[in-house]
Amino acid sequence: MTPSGSPTVNSRALALAKAYPFAIPAQSYLYIDGEVRPLDGPLDSEAPELEGRVPVLAVGSNAAPEHLKGKFGHLDGTQVIPVERARLFDFDSVYSAHVASYGSIPATLAPSPGTELALGVTWLTRDQLSRMHETEGANYRFGQLSGVRVEIDGGRALDRVSAYVSVHGGLAVAGAPLGVAGIAARNRKFEEMSQLEVLAHARDRFAPGTPLDDFILEAIGDAGYRRRLTAELKKDALSFAAPGFSSAAPGFEAT
Repeated sequence: MTPSGSPTVNSRALALAKAYPFAIPAQSYLYIDGEVRPLDGPLDSEAPELEGRVPVLAVGSNAAPEHLKGKFGHLDGTQVIPVERARLFDFDSVYSAHVASYGSIPATLAPSPGTELALGVTWLTRDQLSRMHETEGANYRFGQLSGVRVEIDGGRALDRVSAYVSVHGGLAVAGAPLGVAGIAARNRKFEEMSQLEVLAHARDRFAPGTPLDDFILEAIGDAGYRRRLTAELKKDALSFAAPGFSSAAPGFEAT
């Protein structure tokens, strides 16, 4: 079962699945209804753009304007989201042990002492946070990381921030997580793979011999296939364990 019999539609679906974590701007920006407005400098903690908003780590595609548009582009009213580039210390972006509905294997967090992870911090309103909960679905749990070190590029530091972590755990190879090659990290301790490489790894584990494009299209088009694939990847997945993380219900708002 594939998303469509149309070669054009299938080609687009494959391109999207393989593009994860998508194009992420190198500098902080304002997302405004699908458009990107670069920020001239770091925002002050009292800046009106941040008022009433919750800082949420974007360890993968949630820092990409294309992905934000997919989540928020259909909502009523002007959608403005500040996305600040930052560095998170002692963590890394690794692959989750599941496949997303659009065919990619997405990211999650893993503790990694000594690693300096380049990522985004999205500042979400209450309504935007509610929408983000919807889009993260049953694959992630939302919570707060306390006692961490997050340095906004060129500006202030945060010691408490919200985050989504995979309920499936981190995809493991030889007992260790796999770093997301598309997300930069200094002093990365883990082996890293590109999206194509990790999809091929999942294919070889679940359906060896299947052409990669057929494997991806099957995962996109068949929710049952995705569930079975996820169940296989979860067998030796690594649970997220960080002493400063506390889970929160979907209505939680950080202060």
